[in-house]
Amino acid sequence: MSTLAGKTGIVFGVANQRSIAWAIAQAWHEAGATLAFTYQGERIKENVQQLAGTFGADTLILPCDVTKDEEIAAVFKTAGEKYGKLHLLLHSVAYAPREALEGDFLSTTREAFRQAHDVSAYSLVALARAAAPLMTEGGSIVAMTYYGSEKVVPRYNVMGVAKASLEASTRYLAYDLGPKKIRVNCISAGPVSTLAARGISGFNQMLRHYEEHAPLKRNVTTRELGATGLFLASDGAAAVTGQVIYVDCGYQIMGM
Repeated sequence: MSTLAGKTGIVFGVANQRSIAWAIAQAWHEAGATLAFTYQGERIKENVQQLAGTFGADTLILPCDVTKDEEIAAVFKTAGEKYGKLHLLLHSVAYAPREALEGDFLSTTREAFRQAHDVSAYSLVALARAAAPLMTEGGSIVAMTYYGSEKVVPRYNVMGVAKASLEASTRYLAYDLGPKKIRVNCISAGPVSTLAARGISGFNQMLRHYEEHAPLKRNVTTRELGATGLFLASDGAAAVTGQVIYVDCGYQIMGM
């Protein structure tokens, strides 16, 4: 399948082979896209190198701390020099201090609130701004979110508030970038056992809850999330922008 043949993109947020970002990257690659990857910190670097290297020895792999504008600029400068233009961007980046994901939301510190919003929400704005000049043929920007942005999920706390900011940012970016034929959407995934998810207290209980209450009586797979990422990157979603697409086996529709 060559749905994305001739397309180039950058993937932010791969941590290991269980990452949702990796599942989407695989789907994009299998559809013909040429991809670059970023990593944040030496701890993640080796994992990203090993995974991205399976796409070819010349795969571009760059360091990027999304809280630093100079590192973001360096990524897109290098990508522009190598590819000339971009069509795809995946934002799968989120962070909040561990202590902010325990206890109650009321105890969130000012610094934890700032960090969560900077890394998890503002970074989408910063990346979109840097990518837009290279998306001269239009493009698709996809971000990862979660239902905790819309409803209270105990212990998700400040991350839920940051994801709400991410989703609102997606809508405003979609409006600003629409005239350039750049689409911006979010995938709201059901719980998946990723490195980030395992940092949430009570995560295994959350998995069981979804299995019991979602209409499909199961949890979503990373392969299914990859397929949704491919749809949003493709011409099949050419008229879809500013949206939050729920891929959670139907859990979001339930009232009780």
